Amino acid sequence: MSAKSKRGRPVLHGVTVLALLAGSAYLTVELRKDEQAKLPAVQAITDIPHLRSGSARTAGEQHWERLRNPDRSVLRIGIGGILATFTDGARTATLTGPSRTFDEPANTSSRVVTENWVRLMPEAWAKGAEKEQWFKDWFKEYYGSERDDLFAIAFQYVEGAPVRKDDEDVPYAGDADYGPLAPDIGPGEGQRLEESDFYDYLGIPYTFRDGTTKQPQPARYRAIDCSGFIRTVFGYRGRYPLAAADGTGDGLPRTANGMARSAVGVDIINLSGPAPRYERPESISELQPGDLVFFKTDARTASRLDHTGIYLGPDTDGNQMFLSSRKEVNGPTMGDEGGTSRLDGHGYYASALRSAKRL
Repeated sequence: MSAKSKRGRPVLHGVTVLALLAGSAYLTVELRKDEQAKLPAVQAITDIPHLRSGSARTAGEQHWERLRNPDRSVLRIGIGGILATFTDGARTATLTGPSRTFDEPANTSSRVVTENWVRLMPEAWAKGAEKEQWFKDWFKEYYGSERDDLFAIAFQYVEGAPVRKDDEDVPYAGDADYGPLAPDIGPGEGQRLEESDFYDYLGIPYTFRDGTTKQPQPARYRAIDCSGFIRTVFGYRGRYPLAAADGTGDGLPRTANGMARSAVGVDIINLSGPAPRYERPESISELQPGDLVFFKTDARTASRLDHTGIYLGPDTDGNQMFLSSRKEVNGPTMGDEGGTSRLDGHGYYASALRSAKRL
């Protein structure tokens, strides 16, 4: 493995599944029916209500259902097929679309084949929101769309991802570092430093909603730590509100610990067990692609959660995968360096998993 140094009910149109044939070193998109057929279900629905007598669905009929744990609305086609899932209190939605393959050949042989497209709605979901005009407009625009979703955006920062620039010639995507090396003196020398946020990666000042302006540090240019990566994908690119720091405003906090303990979004897996170490959750079946997952990897940080990533779903071997920015690979990865990026089993990150949130 290599380590680097550097959004009543809308009238829905039928979905035409297009084969996306674009291969690259960091993201390949293709139609893989044979691989998809052998995967476990990405969305774990364990409380599907039984259809009442006389309410049998016809093939192709679209209908809404309410499910619990967490409270959510699911749009189905026929009896079982899921078209979309919307969670009460969350802006993150999963829409079923063309199958894609996400991989990262430089750092892992794992490949995630998924029909889930993860997007942010302009408002948080609530029961009955399917009747609201804002949702009708949003769903019409994005259901079946192949514009970049949060997964596509996230993989624009892994090793080998090409640089993308905006109209002002500012590189907003491309292979990202984790952070600069620590000084060659004292404890921690030679390690990658934390605290690189999205504005450091961009190299431009950023003014938050509360009026606070943050200046980028030149040494952190093109770098984003684990929480900075989440803020880049969901915030700067996805337009989820951002806070300048932990405990300020109502936006997404700065650190993994701040995000996990904040009131933003919906807690899908709560902290359990005695502090400060807490315990790994007994089940992760509640997870849905796009959820934020939080870890405790450092025993020296008391009850503080110190790492975060994005849940991707199962790979082709059925392993529950996530994507995060980490020191060992010097940037975003779903790879194996510094610990396999799996939430199941007894590996480093699987054992360190503590909670999860849906924004």
